[in-house]
Amino acid sequence: MTAPDDGAPLVEGFECSFEFRPGWIDLTLREGTRAEAKALATYVVNSLDPLALEIEKSAVLDDMVERAVALDDDTPTLAAAFYTESGEALASLTADSYGDEGVERPTREEVQPALLEWVNAEVAGDPQVDHLDLPAGPAVRVQAMLRVKRVFGLRRRLTGFIRYAVLPPGMKSLIVVTVTWEAIARTEELAELAELAAEAVQTLRITPIASDGGGAIADRGTRSGD
Repeated sequence: MTAPDDGAPLVEGFECSFEFRPGWIDLTLREGTRAEAKALATYVVNSLDPLALEIEKSAVLDDMVERAVALDDDTPTLAAAFYTESGEALASLTADSYGDEGVERPTREEVQPALLEWVNAEVAGDPQVDHLDLPAGPAVRVQAMLRVKRVFGLRRRLTGFIRYAVLPPGMKSLIVVTVTWEAIARTEELAELAELAAEAVQTLRITPIASDGGGAIADRGTRSGD
């Protein structure tokens, strides 16, 4: 989903949190540096069970660093990834807010087409669309496969995504949660990832922060649960 170019960004203070099940790793960067990503990944990898890993520890660390840096590219409110006990990354998740000052928040119907927009990819096939009532507010969910663009005339890589646009009551911001994964060979793996996304979003909590008079700034996210 791409943010509009016109209009002043909406400044609205809030905290974003999930109660993640084991396997989800918080990769939110506060400073947005590679050094911060490496320190975070080192801490996490050192806490993993070395007997369960089926991948070199250094490879897991490198993947986690690169993933944290890549997810931070658009400075999301919160970023996370799901890793199996063997060290394989199955999915990435970001949560962010959208809104412009003086512009009314779009409805679920209005925002649905924007959820299918990608800068470097195009939707393959017909997307699955659902309207939901989540604990955090009314939402629209889209799920589809993507063809990610590549250069030099090479074949486009196939990946998948699920996006939720959540309209928290009492707020002006639109909260968008995006879960992506690499191409999955087996149907049961796709169902597992969809379940992971659904479980995470059911625990999403958006808590507005009252302004102190100097203008509230949206928090880059908090996480609860490990």
